Amino acid sequence: MLTRYLSNLSKGRLILWCYFIWYVVVLVRYFDSSVRLWLTSLGLSVIIGFALFISTTASGTRQVKLDPWQVFRLFLMPFCVSSFSALVKGKGFVLVFSPKPGEVLTAVALCALLCGLVTALRPRGQLGINA
Repeated sequence: MLTRYLSNLSKGRLILWCYFIWYVVVLVRYFDSSVRLWLTSLGLSVIIGFALFISTTASGTRQVKLDPWQVFRLFLMPFCVSSFSALVKGKGFVLVFSPKPGEVLTAVALCALLCGLVTALRPRGQLGINA
């Protein structure tokens, strides 16, 4: 089942998985057990998630139906952004990049590994390679 999922992964979803990998690398390295940090991130996630949901489903002339994973991501992304920001505050990050090359290399290597795995699992016709 995982192999099938990865072999059919769209470029957009692959990029989202790489964003998530980057977040998890930072989360593991800079985890903070402050309840306030996580509750603030959760609160922002709910507020901004609802705004994104309304913006994508009910702000135009016709209503759009999203699948459950799309809705989940609308709420997950603000949570990750706000907690990421709080975790790296004062740690010397430049944009989203750690001042420690090993952390950046770890995240890049894990993303490259995922991209390589997805590429290897795809049928040859989907890669644009002639047999």
